[in-house]
Amino acid sequence: MNRKTSAAQLNPRKQPAQRRAAETFDAILEAAAHILERDGLTGYSTNAIAERAGASIGSLYQYFPNKDAITRALILREMTALRDQIASIDHSLSGRARLQLLVSAAIANQLRRPVLARLLDVEEARLPPDENVDRLGRETAEIFRQILSSEDMPEGAGGPHTAADLIAIIRGMVDAAGRRGEMDPQNLTDRVIRAVNGYLAL
Repeated sequence: MNRKTSAAQLNPRKQPAQRRAAETFDAILEAAAHILERDGLTGYSTNAIAERAGASIGSLYQYFPNKDAITRALILREMTALRDQIASIDHSLSGRARLQLLVSAAIANQLRRPVLARLLDVEEARLPPDENVDRLGRETAEIFRQILSSEDMPEGAGGPHTAADLIAIIRGMVDAAGRRGEMDPQNLTDRVIRAVNGYLAL
């Protein structure tokens, strides 16, 4: 798809209103995720996705105009799951405890399906900007900023660039670990926490 394709052309054609339709919608997304993990982008096509989902190609096109729209829906699914998980962190905990839980959640999200996570990161960078992706990114960053503004955090931790810097550190380390095939979330969490604490001078 051309880089100049508008974000609107990547929106689902319709949202499922009934349970059976929702099951078909979800089956298409899960089939797409499976194909990306198994075959990568070279085997990723609407025909392959429909076949894997057990749906007709016509049913797929009822919901998605093209495979990039399916990819965008997958990106939103994964981002929403992470946002919801970190939003549920207990606000009564200390900032440092919440920060560790946030890092653990981000790592668990990435290592749960590492091949899919890496490919979706690549595709997110390729696809045109999207207001829903941007909104989820802002919401996730705002949760991060709230944690960094906690009383037990060092002065200046809630600065305008701190959250973005730490998100880049976490993502970079987790992506690199995924490329190496690491599957030990605790070891990776310990290393990322050390890097984050070093940045914050904790």
